[in-house]
Amino acid sequence: MKFSVKKHFLLNRRTFTSAVCTLILAATLPAAAQQRRVKKAAPVCSAYLFTYFTGNQPAKEQICFAVSNDGYQFRALNGNNPVISSPAISETGGVRDPHILRGADGKTFYMVVTDMLSSKGWNSNRGMVLLKSTDLVNWTSSAINLQKKYAGQDSLLRVWAPQTIYDEQAKKYMIYFSVKHGNQPDKIVYAYANKDFTDLEGEPRQLFFNPENAACIDGDIQQKDGRFYLFFKTEDRRPGIKIATSDKLTSGYVMQSNDYVQQTDRPVEGAGTFKLNDGSGYILMYDMYTSGKYQFTKTTDFKHFKAIDEQISLDFHPRHGTILPITAEELARLTAKW
Repeated sequence: MKFSVKKHFLLNRRTFTSAVCTLILAATLPAAAQQRRVKKAAPVCSAYLFTYFTGNQPAKEQICFAVSNDGYQFRALNGNNPVISSPAISETGGVRDPHILRGADGKTFYMVVTDMLSSKGWNSNRGMVLLKSTDLVNWTSSAINLQKKYAGQDSLLRVWAPQTIYDEQAKKYMIYFSVKHGNQPDKIVYAYANKDFTDLEGEPRQLFFNPENAACIDGDIQQKDGRFYLFFKTEDRRPGIKIATSDKLTSGYVMQSNDYVQQTDRPVEGAGTFKLNDGSGYILMYDMYTSGKYQFTKTTDFKHFKAIDEQISLDFHPRHGTILPITAEELARLTAKW
């Protein structure tokens, strides 16, 4: 076998050059490489933001904020006055049922609200408003009218209580909400938001099929231990909150039981769940809409719920809203503004 000294030298020179380049790149670009390979750590949350509306009059169908340091004692910002003008963002002039979410990047926030004035009737609204922010103070918005956007929606009567969750499989934000067509019961459906969070992609699909074919509204999804828990208000027999579960975000939801989970005999709606920052469990709260009050319950397993009314303090009267864990810096920014 012939052996070329020149060829051997060239090969070794290439190997040496490649190794040197690799070392130089590793020394000069480690931060960029790490950012590409390592998932950003989640923000350390030590406070909470409660977003809500306050009543059934136009002046009260607007977005309000309250904050808390412990998840139990909340104080309204801006004197319990709106922090975002409904006429400036909505088609109807009013908004209800705000839901707020921290994005997958940890620093972008998404809020969705029902585009509605109740004074025009409970079957009067056709859409929602999508909002986006990077600081919780300044928001961009887009109003979406489903009857105008999609064909064959002549019988659409209402679009209620949208919420957003990040679909880790699809790498998109999923918006789910209830719709009512003609004499059919309200159904919870979903669609994905576009990249800019200004519109919906594709046709809405039904998310949950109630085995009793009863009306389902006010969906709220919480993920725990690899399962998805869908809290919703059903109108069968008596209005109340039940739970359906699935190991997939967009399908396969089965009733956890036929029991109601609210800890009151009074009518309730607008379930909202959030995880406590201290790791002690989760809060399920809901709007006791005929009683003029809110009830908070605590759970660790989404099967057993205990009312904790004696631990809760609110200096305002919220209607259907949601709570987001926030950082100390975000709390300072909100209180400095309002």
